[in-house]
Parts: sequence; C-alpha cells; structure tokens
Amino acid sequence: MRLKFSYVLATAIAAGIGFWMYSGTTVIGGVGDSEHATPPPALRISEASDKAFRVKVRRLIAEERQAVLEVRGRTEAEAKVAVRAQTTDNVIARPATEGAKVSAGDVLCVLDKGTREARILEAKAALAQAELDHDAATQLSSKGFTAQTRVAAVQAQLDAARARLKEAELELQHTVIKSPISGVIQSPMVEIGARLEQGGICATVVESDPMIAIGEVSELNISDIELGMPATVKLVTGETLEGKVRYISPSANPDTRTFRIEVELPNPDGKARDGVTAVTMLPLAKEKAHKISPAILTLNDAGQVGIRAVDENKKTVFYPVKVLGGEKDGMWIGGLPAEVVAITVGQEYVSDGELVEPVFETAEVSQ
Repeated sequence: MRLKFSYVLATAIAAGIGFWMYSGTTVIGGVGDSEHATPPPALRISEASDKAFRVKVRRLIAEERQAVLEVRGRTEAEAKVAVRAQTTDNVIARPATEGAKVSAGDVLCVLDKGTREARILEAKAALAQAELDHDAATQLSSKGFTAQTRVAAVQAQLDAARARLKEAELELQHTVIKSPISGVIQSPMVEIGARLEQGGICATVVESDPMIAIGEVSELNISDIELGMPATVKLVTGETLEGKVRYISPSANPDTRTFRIEVELPNPDGKARDGVTAVTMLPLAKEKAHKISPAILTLNDAGQVGIRAVDENKKTVFYPVKVLGGEKDGMWIGGLPAEVVAITVGQEYVSDGELVEPVFETAEVSQ
C-alpha cells in the first residue's frame, strides 16, 4: 500500500518542529533573560509583603503645663442700693448729683419738713405733762392717798408720750435722706420740686470697689476651683484686673448644670464698670502633658481619639488621649506615657500590633 506524499511531509514537519523545540531555550513569561532583569510581579509582591511598612515617627517627651480655665461672664458691683424715702413730701434740696462719689451718711435728698417740727414741740409738751402727772401719782401713792392702779395708768400715759415724741423725731429725720453706703450715684435722681412718696427712689448708689466678676463654671471643672485662688480678669473695655475667688455656688443651676463663681477685684480708681463683659482666667494645678500637631491624631476601631506609636519591639500601639487645650502652634493632650515614639506619617495605613520600620524625623536646619 503506497503512502501518500502529504502524510509523509506532515510527519517530517512535525518531527522537525519537535526536535527544534527540544533543543531550544525555554522562555518563561514575565521573566527577563539577563541576570539583573526585573523579577516577576508575583515574586515582587511576595518580597514586599515580607518587608515591614515604613512610617515616620517623632519622640514625644512630656512637659509641665500650666493649664488656664477661661470663664466668660460679666462684672457686677459689690452693692447697688436704691435709696428710698421713708416719708412723703416734696423735694426741696438735692445736695448730690448724678455721677458724684458719696460716702456713707452723705445727704442725697432733703424733703419739706412741713409741720413735723411743730409736732415735735407738741409731743415734748405732752411728755412734760405726763412726767408731772407721774411724779404726783407716785408721791401720793407712797403716802397712801391714791391707788396703785392710778400709778400704773399715769405710767402708761408717760410711756405713750415718750413714744409719740420718738415717732415725731424720726419723722423729722426721715425728711433728710442719706446714703447708706459709699459709692457713685447712678442716673437718674429725683428732681427738686417733685413729690416723693413713701418708698419712692431718691437715688441709686453703686459701690464699685471692690468690683465682682461673675461667671458660670461647668460641673466638669468646678472641682478644680478653690476659694482664694488667684484670678486674672480681662474686660472687653481693655482693662485687666487681678483678684481672687471669693464665692463658689454650693449647687448647680438646674437648667445649665453650671455653678456660679465670684471673683473679687480691687477697683479703687473706679475704672472697672458694672455690667461689662469679662473673661476670667483661673490658673489650674500644673500637670504633665504632650504638645502635638493635631494632624497626628487618629481613630481606632472603637472610634476613640488618640495617636499611634511604636513600642520597643517596633510594633504599633494605640494610645487614647484627652485634649487639654489648644494653642496657635499645636495642642496639648494627656493620657500618654512620659516618653513615647509617635507615628507622624503613615498612622492611617497601619493597624494595632503591626510590625513597622520607624524612620525618625530629622530636624530642619534654620537658615
């Protein structure tokens, strides 16, 4: 049986290709021919996973910090008294004027005396008659010519006469209205010629030395404040006064859960005025804290705010922190060890307990 030529040709070609492939060089996809060729992707990924992730770190050392609690409030005069009339009549004189400084006992207003002086003379005459009657009854009683009830009756008349005289004298004194405290007279005052009824206001006297700065402190900070602690008060008008805490409310405002405090401020020159917006700064106890950039703060899986650091085994660790206060060039935090190596770049790309390669920040050389 004769073989077809095409079969023989196909067999020869296949044998030739097989021999060529057997004797040739094996080429693996993705692998270079030279000695320094780039490794295949799989090998590169495998090698990369074995190397620790590089993070930039900085050593943080705790510093002593003087915390200051700021309390916003206002000033309040030591005393503010509305001086009222104790009798009724027309104002005939007003020795004091608005804005004037007065001392305790200075005359503010004078009312018309009317018939009050005549009533005093009448009361004195009645008292003299009552004294004569009392003396006569006492002498007669001692000799047995009058009863003891008569002596008791004239004694009552004598006491009543004395009371009427005292009442008339007080009524006359009430026509001169005096300041009960030292201070400055606040406008307005009653006008001369006006009728001042009993209980009407002659003038209002404001005692501004010392001045009081009041404010409300949160229940979270009230335990840091003590009586007598120093305070600096800055007024919106530009004045700065030094004082001390003189009062801390024993109970909180039920609506705001804050406590009222008062700071006493010497104000001999009267520069500080009543009702001015004020910021009271109270220096708290010194404490150890770290000053950081807010950019290095991060969150853990539980949502806590803190920083990631590197321990002595080059593994990451998360420290929850408490923000104590801020400044222009950073912020103060608490809750860290005295010395810690904090991650400043790369903290978002590592998890807790991961092995890393820390790279310390280098200080920039100032020109």
